Amino acid sequence: LVAAGRRVLLPITLSDMDLDWAEYTGAADLVPAAFGLLEPTGPRLGLDAIAQADTILAPALAVDQSGLRLGQGGGCYDRALPRAHGLVIAVLADDEIVLSVPVEPHDRPVDAVLTPSGGLMRFPRA
Repeated sequence: LVAAGRRVLLPITLSDMDLDWAEYTGAADLVPAAFGLLEPTGPRLGLDAIAQADTILAPALAVDQSGLRLGQGGGCYDRALPRAHGLVIAVLADDEIVLSVPVEPHDRPVDAVLTPSGGLMRFPRA
């Protein structure tokens, strides 16, 4: 995406499990961080930087057929996604689209899923 001229923001996990954001400028500017992740070293852009993104790629363990996302248990994206205005896409393995997932009141459906063999599949919204 960067090579195509797109601005890419990567998350930085905060101590309260919310997400700050910094621009990705290349692999050389990533450092090891919590949970075995790599995070950018550039200036932090703040919690609300996600609102500027046209597209958000969100990790997920599963997404149900209505677009509800099961996260990875930390709640980081559950905290961040309500501030997002762009297209939210869950990135999944092919077998991670399921009939249903557990739902909490704070859960927000994703707009689409991206899988290796199915590609991008959008959910219809009312």
